[in-house]
Amino acid sequence: MTKTTPKRILIILGHPSSDSYCAALAEAYAATARSEGHTVRELRLGQLVFDQNLHEGYRQVQPLEADLLAAQEAITWAEHLVFAYPIWWGGAPALLKGFVDRVFLPGFAFKYRPGKAFPAQLLLGRTAQLLVSMDTPPWYFRWIYHMPGIHQLRKTTLEFCGVKPVKVASFGPILNSIEAQRERWLEQARALARRL
Repeated sequence: MTKTTPKRILIILGHPSSDSYCAALAEAYAATARSEGHTVRELRLGQLVFDQNLHEGYRQVQPLEADLLAAQEAITWAEHLVFAYPIWWGGAPALLKGFVDRVFLPGFAFKYRPGKAFPAQLLLGRTAQLLVSMDTPPWYFRWIYHMPGIHQLRKTTLEFCGVKPVKVASFGPILNSIEAQRERWLEQARALARRL
């Protein structure tokens, strides 16, 4: 079996806490990716300093804080993006949504084109993996709720900007899970990193 070409991987922890189960999933993926020869950078959004609100939308330029400029540089550098985040109230945490609002801007992630229905995709050539934890059983989130917190990041953000394919791994329910189950999920995250 031939070894895959080493990739530049950016792992973005979208949970505010660095000692969350999402953080454990991100760390398991990162450690395995490094052991497989990939170069890995990590962003823990809870440790970044930035205003989560895009106050004027796209009507006015809102200067990016140093941490967001560094985040844009890391996204530009990366060939593979990994987002580890929980589902809260059917969607991503406000911290992750605020990060997307502030970072995935016109001119960086996409570009409007006069007379065209859809903008140019500026993040082409990248792939992504979502590591999503939830307290809802994943099958219920998929078939009954129709996965709004996954579709938003996968389809209307990453794929909209040209990132494809975007693969998804869902873990849950986390609530009342036992240690053996949580360890199996961590092993699933490690296996995903091995298959890059």
